[in-house]
Amino acid sequence: MRSLQSRTAGFTLIELMITVAIVAILAALALPAYSDYITRSKLTEATNGLADFRVKQEQYYQDNRGYGTAAGCGANTSSFSSALKYFDFSCTTKTPFQDYIATMTGKSGSPVAGFIYQVDNANAQTTTALPAKWGTAPPMINCWVIRKGGSCQ
Repeated sequence: MRSLQSRTAGFTLIELMITVAIVAILAALALPAYSDYITRSKLTEATNGLADFRVKQEQYYQDNRGYGTAAGCGANTSSFSSALKYFDFSCTTKTPFQDYIATMTGKSGSPVAGFIYQVDNANAQTTTALPAKWGTAPPMINCWVIRKGGSCQ
């Protein structure tokens, strides 16, 4: 007579533990990369905003033969500044209003805290500060840093 052996279906504890360990390792590798990706996506608010502001300043210059007044830059900055979520905007003109520097500073407590981007009337795009984990800002080269290690666009 043939003996019947009972077989149970399923996974052993060691197989489940190996699977959990593999998933944990993958998550540990993917989470920092995803976090950096999210931060980089928020940097576009500054770079796109400064590029847009520069175009508005040039339009203002065409109409008024100067970049601003004693009160500040000429282009309407109030509606522009209120639309920003992650950055604070500022703009200064130099006498006799033929030069300006527009600055985007990452808001403290946000993922972009520590980033400072600038553009001027000559379209010199500079990164003046980066968070410590992103490296150091390149020495006044004409670019906006958007990747870790000081890599520009």
